[in-house]
Amino acid sequence: MNTAESFAELPVAPKPPLRRFHQARWDEPIIFELSAPGRRGLAVPEPGAPPVELPESVRRAEPPKLPEMSQLHVLRHYLRLSQENLGVDLNIDVGQGTCTMKYSPKVNDRFAAAIAELHPLQHEETVQGVLEIYWRLERMLAEISGMSRVSLQPGSGSAAIYANIAMIRAYHAANGEGHRDQVITTMFSHPSNAACAKTAGYEVITLMPDADGYPDIEALRAAVGPRTAALMITNPEDTGIFNPRIREFVELVHSVGGLACYDQANANGILGITRARDAGFDLCHFNLHKTFSTPHACGGPAAGACGVSAALEPFLPGPVVTFDGATYGMETPPSSIGKVRPFLGVTPNIVRAYAWIMAMGAEGLRQVAETAVLNNNYLMHKILQIPGASAPWDKRRVEQVRYSWQELSEETGVHSEEIGVRAADFGVHYWTSHHPYLVPEPFTLEPTESYSKEDLDEYAAILAHVASEARTDPEFVKGAPYNQSVHKIDTTSLDDPKAWAPTWRAYVRKHLS
Repeated sequence: MNTAESFAELPVAPKPPLRRFHQARWDEPIIFELSAPGRRGLAVPEPGAPPVELPESVRRAEPPKLPEMSQLHVLRHYLRLSQENLGVDLNIDVGQGTCTMKYSPKVNDRFAAAIAELHPLQHEETVQGVLEIYWRLERMLAEISGMSRVSLQPGSGSAAIYANIAMIRAYHAANGEGHRDQVITTMFSHPSNAACAKTAGYEVITLMPDADGYPDIEALRAAVGPRTAALMITNPEDTGIFNPRIREFVELVHSVGGLACYDQANANGILGITRARDAGFDLCHFNLHKTFSTPHACGGPAAGACGVSAALEPFLPGPVVTFDGATYGMETPPSSIGKVRPFLGVTPNIVRAYAWIMAMGAEGLRQVAETAVLNNNYLMHKILQIPGASAPWDKRRVEQVRYSWQELSEETGVHSEEIGVRAADFGVHYWTSHHPYLVPEPFTLEPTESYSKEDLDEYAAILAHVASEARTDPEFVKGAPYNQSVHKIDTTSLDDPKAWAPTWRAYVRKHLS
């Protein structure tokens, strides 16, 4: 039974009218421009808090060059900026494909705030509670992945991938096989796998999909050899297709002495169903800001987690948390690759992920996966009813789908990016795809367990409306957005490093002086 047939008997609810939306638009300068000499805000100290006298050696010779603002102006500034944003707490955020945008329980923010006053240089005896959370979360993720040990130090998914690459290199060097200089990945795995391998000095071999949408196993068979250091693969890939021959891929790499590394950023649909180690993988990573419900926070702070088999434990980034049955401590593994970020990790998000897993329990984690898969296949059924939308490879998907507007684009001249911009006029958005666009005119949707049937119906209705607009008035769609805080962006400077300004002072120097 195909997906369309499986949902054909669902009752059809009357279509709700599209939600009216118009975002606030403030001509709001950045905070440095709002600064005025002599303005002061006031932070009232806690009652009874003793004054803190800093040693002369750590005092600044002059005040930091921070904006001078009153409390009211600071509040007003950030509230205005907040009104110019969309996010998971405001809109149906299923369109940030591959990023697993889900609801983050607000109670977990209170838990994270409870450790806000701790300092990373405190003595271990004074932070036993936090170290216990690290230890317990490590053990949970080890159980979820099947791995022997986990490090929570990486500050993002890409940092975790790079840490895994560094451990792969250290492992081969320790075994006298430092000549292994090739890493194999796949076209629909996350580009961070190839990027991190390349950054570490490896030659990258990319496997293209076969006619069925799976990574081409014959291409892998031809690629492996004495130079193979590792296979780095996402499964399910960013198409949402799970590779049923994944263990065979791992065994092929092992047969030539390479390691297999599982990018589990797309784990939201497989929790409690399949594990990395059960498929033979030697390393894996999770994105806690995806699968385990810690906020993305506009791209950061994220949190990554590296899992390894027993053979790779000595190479984990350090320090790692230890427990002797009575006391929690820290130690650095004997052949550690060293730190990949300061201190232990992104502690507020570690606390959030721990709280979320504890609330869900083992059965809850599997229910997360089952609901995410159901939501995804229901949304796919709705999207494929829109004329001009398609999904390559006629297969059920796991937690996301990479769709295509190729038919609609050829008929109307409207491109996927333009449809996404117009959708923002209704308070939603979507991600297209990383380049190259192997799926033409792509858009990638990933509904998690957080979204209701009504949410999915509304999202599909918005895309159907925009697709209809593209047929009747393509120039109108191309002119969007109309209800947003910003309009068309001049992208000419994006490819000119001389125009880039990563800080306010660089912007003033390059563009205002």
